[in-house]
Amino acid sequence: QVQLVESGGGLVQAGGSLRVSCAASGRTFSRYAMGWFRQAPGKEREFVAAISWSGGSTYYADSVKGRFTISREKDKNTVYLQMNSLKPEDTAVYYCAADRTTWRLVVSTRAADFDSWGQGTQVTVSS
Repeated sequence: QVQLVESGGGLVQAGGSLRVSCAASGRTFSRYAMGWFRQAPGKEREFVAAISWSGGSTYYADSVKGRFTISREKDKNTVYLQMNSLKPEDTAVYYCAADRTTWRLVVSTRAADFDSWGQGTQVTVSS
């Protein structure tokens, strides 16, 4: 498994921006797709965004499309989630996750396909 550590969460007003980061260690980062999920109080964990092992493909939940951008920096073993035009409904704990399969051709959006998870970082958007 890979160890993942998120950072960069916090409190922001609606319409503002935040960037959360996820530093990976423990296995070859560049071989695996990476994803961001979130969980709001009283709700199930949901998919937010994912990026292929190459960085060439990205996928987003409809609720964040056009506002969030996922990216990865291979030489830093880090994946980012840039969040713009934040809304109160974006309030949640954001989790970084690593795919369990190397070189996956089609990036998964299912939590079950990710086997390493960070501890989460809280993002709170005030109205």
